[in-house]
Amino acid sequence: MPLAPGAAIIWLVYGLVTGTVAMGCWVIAHECGHHAFHPNRRVEALVGFVLHSLLLVPYFAWQRSHAVHHAHCNHLEGGETHVPPRAESKTGQLILAMNRRLGSVLSGSRALVIHLLLGWPLYLLFGVTGGSDYGAPTSHFWPGAPFRNGHRPLFPDSFRGSMLRSNLGVLAMLLLLGLAAIQWSPARVLCVYGLPYLVINAWLVGYTWLHHTDLDIPHFASGDWTWAKGALQTVDRPYGPVLNFLHHGIGATHVCHHINPCIPHYNAWRGTALLRQQFPQLVRYDSTPIHQALWRVASRCSVVRQVIPGEGFFYQA
Repeated sequence: MPLAPGAAIIWLVYGLVTGTVAMGCWVIAHECGHHAFHPNRRVEALVGFVLHSLLLVPYFAWQRSHAVHHAHCNHLEGGETHVPPRAESKTGQLILAMNRRLGSVLSGSRALVIHLLLGWPLYLLFGVTGGSDYGAPTSHFWPGAPFRNGHRPLFPDSFRGSMLRSNLGVLAMLLLLGLAAIQWSPARVLCVYGLPYLVINAWLVGYTWLHHTDLDIPHFASGDWTWAKGALQTVDRPYGPVLNFLHHGIGATHVCHHINPCIPHYNAWRGTALLRQQFPQLVRYDSTPIHQALWRVASRCSVVRQVIPGEGFFYQA
């Protein structure tokens, strides 16, 4: 395709379609990270490492932080990814003041852009939306100072070798992209690789954002949190047959995934059906169309407050 302004629409369609399909590769690597892909751990690690390195994800570092997320889901201090600020905190006060100044439309639009376009690299580089127990910032690429100032390390000293292997995978991919830019031009690499990359990141953050965030989903402080409480505070949503096929049902079977992340995606449908049958009052499902749910979360879910002691902290617009 030509690198010309007249072909912009074609490139945008290419990026949207290619990135949407390639998100399925991200999900397969995610399955590898949970030991849900293959009984041979070496095969599993190789597949996950290659797929995530191709997508500029430090596989072993992500595997570690994602395990922390599953172990402390919806924990306000020990959680990892999409941990909300409390309304009374300095960060919470700043966000509330900014939202009042911008209004709901602008603040919601700002949240969408920051989350979907910048959220994933900001999380990998600086630990944005990570739990307070691990300090701020944290990094998936370097375990030492200035990324190690919390009550406990997100990446312990024993993990340095695995983090180095992750970094080498990402570095190898960056080298390949640099060589491709020399061969064909940086603009073509940005279009061929960069556009789908942005779409993959948007899908990833959109899924995880909607998994764990809504007005009726509680987050718990240390005194009230338990693993069972946290694991059940995620929600399945209707993504439709095409996206469920391409992305292996990651958005429609997420409650089952948090109950047992070792279940492969093709069995998660049966697991989800059984959970809904046996525990209908515990398994969350929201039928709100995805675009409406995404706007509700972006425009109304910014900080959390606790109204009743022991009942959890809820988002309040």
